[in-house]
Amino acid sequence: MGRIAGVTAAETRDRLLRAAAEVFAERGYDGTRVADIAAAAGVSNGALYAHFGSKAELLVAALREHGPKLLAKLFAADPNRSIADLLLVVGRRLPRRHDARGYLIVESLVAARRDEDLARPMRDYVGERAGWLAGLVRAAQNGGELDDALSPDALAHFCLLLAMGSVLVTPDLHAVGDEEWTALLARVVAAFAPADTTAQRGVPK
Repeated sequence: MGRIAGVTAAETRDRLLRAAAEVFAERGYDGTRVADIAAAAGVSNGALYAHFGSKAELLVAALREHGPKLLAKLFAADPNRSIADLLLVVGRRLPRRHDARGYLIVESLVAARRDEDLARPMRDYVGERAGWLAGLVRAAQNGGELDDALSPDALAHFCLLLAMGSVLVTPDLHAVGDEEWTALLARVVAAFAPADTTAQRGVPK
């Protein structure tokens, strides 16, 4: 299984990333061999190494390409939507069951604790996600949506913890009603608003 006739390098790379996301999610990082991913993508090991230098590099690339990106997609679809509304929309979906690729982030984080070769690129990946979120927070603060006293980095960290924790605490382990969860989120997000807005809404500081 070498390079497939008529398939471009970009298409081969995309095949590998899709296959990697599925195989890593199913078998875990330690249980996956490079040959398993190459076989699932229908290419040779050599073709895989022409695009990715290591299994760790491939895992992080798959995470960037196929990992959970709901907030980014919603923001891209409607850049004028308020950040507070985006947080509510995404937050309401967190307790729901995730597909197999949603668990890719969990496998990546667990494996990174055991493998320093993976830990370095994972720190970069998580840092990128946190930086993107912090940038959204700063934009919302500049627009008067969120309290200037909030630390953008701390709020980004809070969002990451919620998102990643939701993949671990699945509905079959512990479930909460949609109405209860939405009401709680509304209170939390309202607390992020500027102090004068919060006071007008009657939400305790």
